[in-house]
Amino acid sequence: MAIPILLIPGLSCTAQIYARQVPALWRFGPVTVANHTEGGSMTEIAAAILSDAPPGFALAGFSMGGYLAFEIMRQARDRVLGLALLDTSARPDSPEATEKRRSAIALAEQGKFTLAVQQSFPNTVHPDHLDNAALKALHSGMAKSVGPQTYIRHQNAIIARPDSRPDLAAIAVPTLVVVGEADAITLPDAAREMATGIPDANLVIVPKAGHMALAEQPEVVTEAMVQWLETVAAA
Repeated sequence: MAIPILLIPGLSCTAQIYARQVPALWRFGPVTVANHTEGGSMTEIAAAILSDAPPGFALAGFSMGGYLAFEIMRQARDRVLGLALLDTSARPDSPEATEKRRSAIALAEQGKFTLAVQQSFPNTVHPDHLDNAALKALHSGMAKSVGPQTYIRHQNAIIARPDSRPDLAAIAVPTLVVVGEADAITLPDAAREMATGIPDANLVIVPKAGHMALAEQPEVVTEAMVQWLETVAAA
């Protein structure tokens, strides 16, 4: 039986963030990359995604997409057949993270969105990839496509997101947790916390990857997602 697969991008990301995974996932069922640009809160964005989603689907979320995946689980748990949490966290924003977000929002509001994007890149990749031109181009190109207004709305939605840790124990579908070993945004400790809190979750720590493990080590992440979908299919 085919399994519809719904992939949610992260902050300032387009469908390109999943480009290296999508071809391998199609053998399990139709793959859709969600439009996460409608709405001003996690609740509104998740509702908009659900309005276009299949009746049942395997759900994967990267970074902000993971925050939205938790909100989708709250709104429509019975429609989710499997859950993949990619370089994300169940924790709410820390005061330090919120302060950084507000500084980035201020730059965007001042017409300095490109600077905000440039300043964020070093935190998104493994130290070995700081000079990787392809990753820089992907990072900046996706952000440019999404634009400053959506970026500002998304940052404010992320700041206001709830703590999803109380929801972990109730997740009863096959769950994959992936994190880059050097993720400086959603830390490996946060991934371990999710994997420990979700019954029977599988944790994959990706070597030589930071926050953008999907693009930094695509083969490793793809293999993990294929194994996850095999589990979903067998459930």
